Amino acid sequence: MLPESDYSLRETLINSVLAELDMYGEVEDSEVKKAIDKCIMQYDGKNYIPLKEKVSLKQDIFNSIRRFDVISELIDDDNISEIMINGYRDIYIEENGIITKYGKSFENEERLFSVIQQITAGCNRRVNESEPIVDASLSDGSRVNIVLNPVSLDGPAVTIRKFPKRIMDMKQLENLGALTPDISFFLNLLVRAGYNIFISGGTGAGKTTFLNALSEYIPKTERLITIEDSAELQINGISNLIRLETRNANVEGKNRITIRDLIKTSLRMRPDRIIVGEVRDDAAIDMLSAMNTGHSGSISTGHANSARDMLFRLETMVLMGMEIPIEAVRRQISSALDIIIHLGRMRDKTRKVIEISEVMGMTNGEINLNTLYKFEETAPYGSKVKGELVKYNELADTSKLASAGLLGIYRESDLCSIKS
Repeated sequence: MLPESDYSLRETLINSVLAELDMYGEVEDSEVKKAIDKCIMQYDGKNYIPLKEKVSLKQDIFNSIRRFDVISELIDDDNISEIMINGYRDIYIEENGIITKYGKSFENEERLFSVIQQITAGCNRRVNESEPIVDASLSDGSRVNIVLNPVSLDGPAVTIRKFPKRIMDMKQLENLGALTPDISFFLNLLVRAGYNIFISGGTGAGKTTFLNALSEYIPKTERLITIEDSAELQINGISNLIRLETRNANVEGKNRITIRDLIKTSLRMRPDRIIVGEVRDDAAIDMLSAMNTGHSGSISTGHANSARDMLFRLETMVLMGMEIPIEAVRRQISSALDIIIHLGRMRDKTRKVIEISEVMGMTNGEINLNTLYKFEETAPYGSKVKGELVKYNELADTSKLASAGLLGIYRESDLCSIKS
């Protein structure tokens, strides 16, 4: 936290800069910077400011006026993957998988709230005491979750999940050890053939990153529709792309647009495939219906501890929206999904494909899972995770590969040789 004297100086200079500028007109960033230089020089003429402190003040004042105050430099730092603001005093960051406390803080709660309003206004969202929870996104695609009083008892809580500015492709994931070239090739065939794929994993397992990478295998001639609570997917190479995002209710509590609404309307937009960024509620009903009504190759993600657990969670989400027999729910799930890819964040902070399973019909009222690949550690007691994806079974349903003319390529490939 900055000393009180530093805050006082910064606040004095900020007020001087605002007085210098015509804040009611359009002011370019260059004009703001010139005004900051002028005010610092005027203050320095009366009270000496060391050169290093001048440089720091200039950036801090600009960030305060035009950007996101003390977290601006964190947002710019590509090595930081998460920013956690616990009230205006405490900021924590995650860098290379390690969480540490940041050395700076907001001047007061009012300044933090001003930044929150700036974030939400930038993506047409609203947050206040009557609606204290909101999901938003920054212009660079970073995901933002905001919780205010009275829900957050110790002041506003803001969590910013940053994504790499450069979209991570499958080759990079291979280089990081998340999967092998053989598995990438296998997934390539599945996506091109139109298998419905669900990506599961815990928080921070890399589901969105993996979905972005997986989308590179979608044929470029297809029409794709993405549906999200807050836009964070980065789909490249698809020109016929429609991106849909939910909308909160207005001040009268009306005109809310949900994931369910967007899935329903997307079916009238002639999609070849639908990608639902994350399913977390009864929208699972409409996602499964879309997969069951001719939109092969659709992809979605969800939170779960395993592939089997993801099936249980989908059952629960469907039952949140309608009361139907559990066997009918399971039949819908088993008919809609073809493949579940489960990701995990390991103890050494690496992210890996843990399991790939095929969803196969039902037996005695239970959904069958055919485990195709599973990650097995070769040195389970070391701090560094070492292991390999072991092949358990062959893909049972190859009908979509056959329909896409890819069955011969699949059979000719050496997918039994799995290396870590």
